[in-house]
Amino acid sequence: MKQILIYTNAHKDPKLAVTERVEEYLHFRGVKTTVCISDKKRAESMSAEITAEEACGAEMIIVLGGDGTVLKAAREARKLEIPIAGVNLGKVGYLTEIEPSRLEDSLSRFLDGDFFVESRMMLQGVILQTEKNGMPVTRQSLALNDVVISRYGGIRIMKLPIYVDGLFLHEYHADGIILTTPTGSTGYNLSAGGPLVEPGARSITLTPVCPHTLNQRSIVFSGDNRIELPIPEGAEHEAQTMELSFDGSDRYILHSGDQVTVGRSEEVTLFAKLEHTSFLDTLHKKLGENL
Repeated sequence: MKQILIYTNAHKDPKLAVTERVEEYLHFRGVKTTVCISDKKRAESMSAEITAEEACGAEMIIVLGGDGTVLKAAREARKLEIPIAGVNLGKVGYLTEIEPSRLEDSLSRFLDGDFFVESRMMLQGVILQTEKNGMPVTRQSLALNDVVISRYGGIRIMKLPIYVDGLFLHEYHADGIILTTPTGSTGYNLSAGGPLVEPGARSITLTPVCPHTLNQRSIVFSGDNRIELPIPEGAEHEAQTMELSFDGSDRYILHSGDQVTVGRSEEVTLFAKLEHTSFLDTLHKKLGENL
């Protein structure tokens, strides 16, 4: 391996001590590095992208931060098609396999080729809206973890019909709807009472947030299904306003008459992994309890 991109969360590594530690070891092993700093300005940018010029021919991305940093790096580097390895500078760290205490040993294994690459599915969302001038506009975005539609502004119950491959499923009355990949099942989906899904699966999980009924549960769909969410009028024909987010960062405001379609993306995220750890072993370690 001749070139590695280091993607650092400046908030998690404020003095860049860990970044310099990684650089120092890689340079010692004869590997060239490029450093990309994810600061507040970059984190808030919806159009940030790691270009081929910025990557300088990197064969791997070492991400320093927490799960949110990995998600940001995955979105920005999606066109590069190179694997990501996460160093856990956060708390739980489902997506960050490397602990700082064994940083050099882990880097050595990557450089020696003692790792494997795991592919994770992503979601693609297509947003159809009408501008104030009446012209239709289409926007697109990707998510490794989840696509979330939530209420915006005042505390009102959302009314949101769901269609699957053109067939009506159900009209949800809730505070929000989460559509998640298997990778994202341990995030907001889990907090909202959704199921944990094995990361290598190809599925889309729908979980309502605080549904205003006693009998609404999560539904797991095939990765080949397309979930359609038209934004209708609310109670008494009032206009509804909602917020749409991709991995918690790329955000859009939706209004009655807009429509969101979510399905599996053709693009994937590649992870460089050191251990063939089972999903259950990871859960036991991260959650700290028997399942």
